[in-house]
Order: sequence, then structure tokens, then C-alpha cells
Amino acid sequence: MREARTEPGGVPGRERGRRLRRRLLGAPRDLLDPRTYHAISLIALLAWVGLGADGLSSSAYGPDEAFRAIGSHHFLALALAAATAFTVLVISVAYSQIIARFPFGGGGYVVATRLLGPKVGVVSGAALLVDYVLTISVSTAAGGDAIWSFLPPAAAPYKLVVEAVAIGGLVMLNLRGVRESVTVLAPIFALFLVTHAFLIFGAIGSHLGDVPGVAAQIHREWRTAVATEGHRRIFGIFLLAYSMGAGTYTGIEAVSNGLQIMREPKVATARRTMTYMAVSLSLTAGGLLLAYLLFHAVPVEGKTMNAVLLERFAGGFTVGGLAIGPGFVVATLVIEAALLLVAAQAGFLDGPRVMANMATDSWLPHRFAALSERLITQDGVLLMGIASLVTLLLARGDITHLVTMYSINVFVTFSLSQAAMLRYWARHRRPGRGRGFLVHGLALVLCTGILVGVVWEKGRQGGWVTILVTGLVIALCFSIRRHYQSVQENLRRLDEIMTSFPAHPAADHAPLDARQPTAVMLVGGYAGLGIHALLTVQRLFPGFFRNFIFLSVGVIDSARMKGVEEVEEVRRRTEESVRRYVDLARRLGLAADWRSSVATEAVTEAERLCKELGREYPRAVFFAGKLVFQRERWFQRLLHNETAVVLQRRFQFEGLNMMVLPVRVLEAA
Repeated sequence: MREARTEPGGVPGRERGRRLRRRLLGAPRDLLDPRTYHAISLIALLAWVGLGADGLSSSAYGPDEAFRAIGSHHFLALALAAATAFTVLVISVAYSQIIARFPFGGGGYVVATRLLGPKVGVVSGAALLVDYVLTISVSTAAGGDAIWSFLPPAAAPYKLVVEAVAIGGLVMLNLRGVRESVTVLAPIFALFLVTHAFLIFGAIGSHLGDVPGVAAQIHREWRTAVATEGHRRIFGIFLLAYSMGAGTYTGIEAVSNGLQIMREPKVATARRTMTYMAVSLSLTAGGLLLAYLLFHAVPVEGKTMNAVLLERFAGGFTVGGLAIGPGFVVATLVIEAALLLVAAQAGFLDGPRVMANMATDSWLPHRFAALSERLITQDGVLLMGIASLVTLLLARGDITHLVTMYSINVFVTFSLSQAAMLRYWARHRRPGRGRGFLVHGLALVLCTGILVGVVWEKGRQGGWVTILVTGLVIALCFSIRRHYQSVQENLRRLDEIMTSFPAHPAADHAPLDARQPTAVMLVGGYAGLGIHALLTVQRLFPGFFRNFIFLSVGVIDSARMKGVEEVEEVRRRTEESVRRYVDLARRLGLAADWRSSVATEAVTEAERLCKELGREYPRAVFFAGKLVFQRERWFQRLLHNETAVVLQRRFQFEGLNMMVLPVRVLEAA
């Protein structure tokens, strides 16, 4: 029939809350404005900031952990730098191919689900969720370590508090939207590149004349170590250090997970972003390891390896007798800490998107696929923030434990993704496709080897916590899916109602009379549930209502939030469904009409439409269905929306009459 106009309304208290919310988070975005999708998407450079920062910032703790693991065998740093840079490039090329084969995004969860099956997919998805929670915790803790490397010991008690406040600030920033959060933090990213390029190239360049001497020293130390400890022992130390540096590679997958926020053409933008990240990370991580070697840096209690390197490289800088070195050291560490906060963005950008994909497949509560008026998955952002804060506090900001927990899940997902792509290439054997098989095969060997090394070395030192938590998340996902499947099976009995209605065309119908009693039916898609509600009203109030108006709100969730065309498609399907209800009512001899709209959240939009109808039809009574379980449990409210109850509560303040129709679910999962 028609769509109602948008106009604000509501009780004064709720209006004040809305105004405060808009001041903090910004005004709602227009779903039908093509400029909206341009505004919330990222070009490759900004995507490099928002997603690539996760990978680049890992140079603050990945090389640090690897270098500490080699102990006094500093000669291994050269081979470790080469192996690190090589691994970054191999995994990046592998994920660049995943982007090309899966251009709709989703990363490891989607790849594993499509190629290895839903049960393997949920393992990858659960590992990713824990991974992104730890992304935020690790980045924040590492940033705190960088700052506290130059602060006096008396400031130590305040470290955890500052880190917790930082996570809270990032939550607020991300609730405003994707582009806003990335744009604000972009200058920090640029400063990190400048300062660390100066550090790495300056450190290496200042030792170019010492290359022959360094090479001879490495050779002597190698021969001495082999003679005293043996090849096997030295190789074992190298493998241990290589595995302990697993944190270096943790952010590489972020780009493939965040494909939805890329500017068109998405695949080209994502692959360009991946190139930027791969080159910058391999140069930074490898360069830092080499610089540690050249400056004979050794671990110092209370300081990061980068802080030690900076002090040795720039601590003595003077200009005209003025000591500027200490200022450069402090400024670089502050910028490094700030970039680590930028890196936490990957957890807030990609974590909720993985949750939304899993919610769409019913592994998680469906509400995690819903978008806010700022077009972000608000529930996901809040949950990621709370979970990361709890993790940070439980670990007391200990970066060693956090990185160990972090690395395990990252490489679970990496390994499953590479195994899935090997299966893909095995199914699509064609001339010239051997390169893809080789790349993913090599990436699988590297990722699996690192995973085994980390679990073997750190499993008893905190790694078991990650394995346990991930296992609990997987078990929870299976329980949620079983519940949804049980409810769907139970509701299928209502669809049988649809086969018993007359198929003859609707008779001529008179226009609705606004003075007569009117039943406003809030319905979803055309199905037995909505028809059951119509029949229930007829049974309870036989012959009383002269008008029937069917109202439906098409919800735009994260899976459908791709452009104006997808929004229009949701609008078309919503209108088609509600018209079918009208057609059915008219075939039953009832005077009927419809209203529809699209929104990111059903309650507020349905409230607006109902208020308009209440003014137009003063004798209207509103009806909505609600699932009622045979055995009520606390989690059912989390898994199923309470739209009917929320609307009824709001309508009490508006003087509108509403009745909630129970739909019994006999078997609760």
C-alpha cells in the first residue's frame, strides 16, 4: 500500500536518552542514500590503517618474544629475521588468494565452512572470536608495556587501570562507526611508519661498514655452538624461537575477514591492502631482529626489546650540544603504544563481523547479526570490548601469557584455512593451478609447524587456557544451533496451515473504515506463524474487527548491508510478504490493507509505524506473536527477540492497546 513517513516520537525520557546517544555516537545513517555506503567503506590506505595495523603492530611483541627465545645464541637472529620475513610473505600470498576465491569476505570461518563443512567452520569461527578478543587485550597490554618502559617504577600500579580505560575509549569510538574510528587513528599509523623506518634503516645503515666483521662473528659463534651443543640442539633452539615469534603473524588474516568494509572494487582494494601489510610487516619485523643483533641488544627487566634498541641507537643523539636522543626514544615508544591501540581496531572491526556471519548461520544468537542506526554490529562491539577487558584483567596485563594464548588460536584458524584451500585446489585441478596448491601447501606446513611448536612449548604455561576457552565456545555454539533447529522443527507444524486456505482469487473489497475496530497485525515473512496469529484473532474476537492491517519491518542485518540494491531487495521482499497476507485476508472476506518499512532495528521502526496507525485508526488494537516455551529458561530471551513484549511496554505510555499472542513451543532445546 504505502510506507509511512519517518517522524520522531516517544516519551520525554526516551527522547533525552536518544539525544544523548546521538551526541556520543552520531546521527543515524540513511540506508537508502548511496553516499552512505561510500562513507562507511575504506580505501586501501585506510584499510591498511584499520586492519593492517594489527599485523604491523605485532612487530612490537612478536620479534621481541622470538629474540628472547634464542637466549645467548644471538647469531641465530639473522636466520630468524629471514625466516620471519619469508613466513609473512607466504601467509600473505595465501590469504590474498583466499580473498580472490571468496570475495564476499568472512575469512577463515567462511572458508572452512564452505570447503570443510559447518562443523569444522564453527571450530575456525570460535578460534577467530577468541583470537579477536585477545587481539584487543594483547595490543592494549603491549601498548602499556611500551609506555611503562620509560616511566618510573612508582607508576606500575596504574598500568592496568590505564589499559582498561583505553579499551573503554575504543569501544565508544567504534560505536560511532568504522570510518570514524579509523580516520581518527590514521595519523598515529603514519607517525609509526616514519619513526620505525628511521630506527630500522638507521640502525642497519649505521652498521653497513661492519658487515664483514658481523658475518665473521656470526660464523665463529655458529661453529662454537655446534661444536659444544650439536646441530640438533641449535636447530631446536631456532625452531623454538621461530614458534615463539608466532605473534608476528597474528594480524595477517584481518584483511580477508574485513572485506565487507572495503571500497569497491572490494577484491582489488583488499589485495592491495594485503600487499601493503605484507611488505611493511616483513620489513619491520625482520629489520628489528637484525637491528637487535647489530646493536647487541639484550633483554632488560621492565623494558621491551624495542625500548632497549631505541636507547642504544638513539639515546645519545645530540644537536648543537642539546640531547635529543631521550626525547626521540620516548616519542617513538609513545607512538608505538598508540599504534598498538590502533591495532586493537582489528578486533572491533573483524570480531563482530565474524560473530555476525556465525549468527546468520545460527551458531550464535541472531541479535549479533543486527546493525545499529550507525550501521555497525553494536552488540558485537560491546561483547568484544567486555570480553577483552575481562581477559586483560584476569591476565593482569602480562603480555607473555596473553601472546601465548593469542598465537595458538591464530594458527588454528590459519591451518584450517590453508587445509580448506588445498581441498579447493584439489577439486579444481586445471592447467596452471599448481601455483595455488604449492602456496597453500607451504603455508599449511609453516602454520601447522608453528602451532605445534607453540602448543608443545607453552601448552602448560597458559596455552591450555586458550584451548579450554575455545572448546567451551565451540560447545556453546553447538548448543545454540541445536536450540534454533529444535524451534524451527517445532514451528514447521504451523506452516501446514497454509495448505488449507482457499486458492480462489480475492473478492471485491470495500475500503477500510477508520471509525471501525481495526486489528493491526505485526508480522514477519509470509509463513504459518503470521497466519496462526490471524486465525487466533478471528477465534478470540469473532466478527468484531472490521479492518485488518498487516504491518511488517524488513530488517537490514550485517549480511545484507552491502549497498542500496540489497536494501531495495529487502524492501521488495517485505512488501511482497505483507501483500500476501492482505490477499489471504481478502480471500477470507476481510477488509485488509498493509504498511511496511525497512530498518536496521525492528522495534523502533515498528513503534513509529504503529503510532501513525493509532492516529489514523483510533479504535486500533495491535497484535504480535511471541514464542512461549514449555520450559522457560533464562537463555531463551538472549536467543529470541522480545519485540512483542518491548512494544507492549512502550505502548502503555502511548495509550495504545496491544495484545501479545502466545505461540507455543512444546520442546525447548
